[in-house]
Amino acid sequence: MRVVFQDRRKTGRFDLEAMERAVRSALHRAGAAALSQLLQFPAPSDEQHAVACPCGQQAPYHQLRTKSVLTAVGQVEISRPYYWCPDCHTGQFPADVELDIQDTEFSPGVRRMQALVGQDAPFDHGREQMKVLAGLEMTTKSVERTAEAVGVDIAQREQGEMQKALQWDLPVVGGEPLPILYVQMDGTGIPVVKKETTGRQGKNEGQPAHTREVKLGCVFTQTTWDKEGYPIRDPDSTTYTGAIETAEEFGKRIYLEAWKRGWSRAPKKVVMGDGAEWIWNLAAEHFPGTIQIVDLYHARQHLWELARRLYPNDERKQKAWMKAHQERLLDQGKIERLVGALRALKSGNPEVAEKIRTEADYFERNGERMRYPTFRHQHLFVGSGVIEAGCKTVVAARLKCSGMFWTVRGANAILALRCCRLNARFEDYWECRQACVVA
Repeated sequence: MRVVFQDRRKTGRFDLEAMERAVRSALHRAGAAALSQLLQFPAPSDEQHAVACPCGQQAPYHQLRTKSVLTAVGQVEISRPYYWCPDCHTGQFPADVELDIQDTEFSPGVRRMQALVGQDAPFDHGREQMKVLAGLEMTTKSVERTAEAVGVDIAQREQGEMQKALQWDLPVVGGEPLPILYVQMDGTGIPVVKKETTGRQGKNEGQPAHTREVKLGCVFTQTTWDKEGYPIRDPDSTTYTGAIETAEEFGKRIYLEAWKRGWSRAPKKVVMGDGAEWIWNLAAEHFPGTIQIVDLYHARQHLWELARRLYPNDERKQKAWMKAHQERLLDQGKIERLVGALRALKSGNPEVAEKIRTEADYFERNGERMRYPTFRHQHLFVGSGVIEAGCKTVVAARLKCSGMFWTVRGANAILALRCCRLNARFEDYWECRQACVVA
């Protein structure tokens, strides 16, 4: 503070920002000193001179030991009793468990901040945020480790919930009926370290893979539609879940999310995705009897790819062919006629002939999922834009930045943390976690 006033005498004005920083620094020092005083545990009384040891014996009090911990007000020194078992030669600090600082040099408040900045942006950016916004110095690695540790804990809790779901032990989610509930699924690749792609085939034959697929799902609700009949997604109703895992594992995950959101209370249920086989396999297993819709824009893209193969370098013919097959057949839900038209196409080029057969199979397989006039008459969404946007905002914005290469464990931890935060469940998670520590 003295420096601030000296500067004013030299310049004739106050530097308010410098004053703010100086006052915050002074408050941190005072707060750290006060907190250090509060955290000086006394030696235990005779009644508490020993604690139970995991080996089954008693661990007697040995001495008071100090520990330095970074808190929201700065570095503090904690003095607490240390117990040592002569049978198994194991030491323990019960106070560390009580304060939630066991095996860490950061307080719960600081770890909470590290988790929030770590899920939001690259870890070094998080370190800068902690310094600028909270006045706390730490390493980039510490932000990474803490954020991933919190994410791992969230993921483990979700795994426990999924096991309950498998045993049909989920509690009934109460509340008002939800007119229409949607589940959308998609996949997007993220860059990973080399060891995570060992033995995996890349997109090009003979080339190794450089990415792993994140399977992402979202759940949202719809109550109404606009005056033209187009559906309106309920504000703030979208929640996400995702991970790098098999389709079988992801099926349990998306089922749990749908159940949390009130799947049992929705009279009309819709599952949406592109034509990927794994999506519809999961829909059949976990969401039988639902309305299934293939994203219209993916279906159109399949036709455009075929048009470009049939008439390479001739945009006019491509557009004419698309008008006949998209507007008159696909958009009108006349899938049987579309499949017949495709199967009638002939080509002397083996690659083009194979493409024709593949696309005809695609539309035939998904015919009932492409009755777009029927879906529109029911005021339902026919595009999977919500999950497409989710792949960008949930996954790509955090995990696909320049220079990033993830381990599967690290990526899944940050995904769990990020989804928890975006779903507005982080505060509930943290309160539950703190309650478990106290218990």
